[in-house]
Amino acid sequence: MIHGNIKGSQISPQRFEVIVNELPSFLIHSSSRYHIMPELDPYEYLNIRIDPDGTVTRLLNLPPANANPDLNSGAAVFSKDAILSEEKNTAVRIYLPSNIITKHAAAATTVNEKMRLPIVFHFHGCSWVQFRANSTILHASRSLFAFTIPAIVILVDYRLAPENRLPAPYEDATDALLWLQKQALDPQGEKWLKDYGDFSRCYLHGSGCGGNIAFNAALRSLDMDLSPLKIDGIILNQPLFGGRKRTKSEMKFLADQVASLPAMDLMWELALPEGADRDHPFCNPMADGPHKSKLRSLQRCLVFGFGRDPLVDRQQEFVQMLILHGANVEACFDDSGFHRIDIVDPQRAAILDEIAKGFIDS
Repeated sequence: MIHGNIKGSQISPQRFEVIVNELPSFLIHSSSRYHIMPELDPYEYLNIRIDPDGTVTRLLNLPPANANPDLNSGAAVFSKDAILSEEKNTAVRIYLPSNIITKHAAAATTVNEKMRLPIVFHFHGCSWVQFRANSTILHASRSLFAFTIPAIVILVDYRLAPENRLPAPYEDATDALLWLQKQALDPQGEKWLKDYGDFSRCYLHGSGCGGNIAFNAALRSLDMDLSPLKIDGIILNQPLFGGRKRTKSEMKFLADQVASLPAMDLMWELALPEGADRDHPFCNPMADGPHKSKLRSLQRCLVFGFGRDPLVDRQQEFVQMLILHGANVEACFDDSGFHRIDIVDPQRAAILDEIAKGFIDS
């Protein structure tokens, strides 16, 4: 068990496994994950308590991971924090793999355009109500991702529900895009991005509800002038969608230990705008709405899903919708996996990262 702060980005797969062991039990796979749970308190399940003023006390307290911006520290991946909006209390954590610095040093230049790294925005999952950018599990996984691709990763610390309901996270995502544009245009912009990033190769990546955010951020980006940025693709890892009508997979795995039906109902109750139902486009993009007119123009898309995820039917319906509207989609579904298997299985996480690497490099 680890206590206190975790410094730097020297995260190995073995270290990732240690951090996983600190996660709450509902995120850990067990042989009984498909047994019916006779009583389930969704608030306890999500590790939250609703206070009288409508705010949330979050009972899931993982030790924070410090950023490590020291380029002389010998870390495999460096990281630093930057303020996105003081008013909204939002921020980003930037990850830079050390091998790009070594390559530039060997070439005796910092402006070799062919060596520049893609820039990947990441929007984390965990039920709309949990986790911040300095969470140990997020820090470890994004460090590994940045090293594997390799890429500069921008982890967006968006506002959480229910204090900030949708579309607040979507607005934070577009704020992050505009922040990156500002860095690109400013001669004194963020040095790591200016020296090593390729602003013409940007990607939106999200897991769970973060996949929902990445999709909606991509739709919003179509109405924005982000030059010189170019969004080259979106990567949706088991994106979180819903709807009023239950799907077969939701009913089959209604007592799933990661995405049980009562917990999913509570997530949407806390996240959707007041008075909205589960067929609101924020929850159910398959429902009719003006957003569908944009799908043909959507950037190329990679979608991951797993056959024992209660959400898999909606994810497959989502892929079908994109295809029918002319979007460029690559879908990777695995019958043997469950919702967010990549959190607890480092080997499976590595496979997803390698597929994402191929998508980004193509």
